Amino acid sequence: MFEVFLQSHIVCLPSYREGVPKVLIEAAACGLPIITTDTPGCREIVRHGDNGLLVPVRDAGALADALRRLIEDTELRHRMGARGREIAVAEFSVEKVINETLAVYRELLA
Repeated sequence: MFEVFLQSHIVCLPSYREGVPKVLIEAAACGLPIITTDTPGCREIVRHGDNGLLVPVRDAGALADALRRLIEDTELRHRMGARGREIAVAEFSVEKVINETLAVYRELLA
């Protein structure tokens, strides 16, 4: 995915419902701004206006507006991408995810 993301300026995932989409974590880790739908899972990665934009589900107009906004505003894209990288490192590092998963298993076994 890293090679694909090197060729990208924005990652867009219009979703109806997800778990936590790995592609959004990867996009954030690569420092790319994200546009996705305001659904559980997606909104755990994207903080609207901070590291990307959330749009309503099945709203093609809002999706187009969000894409236009980021396409036309290079500074905003860079700022959101950098913030996404910070969030990915702080909250979604492999070590953190593994430790949290093991904590859940320990709790279930107790």
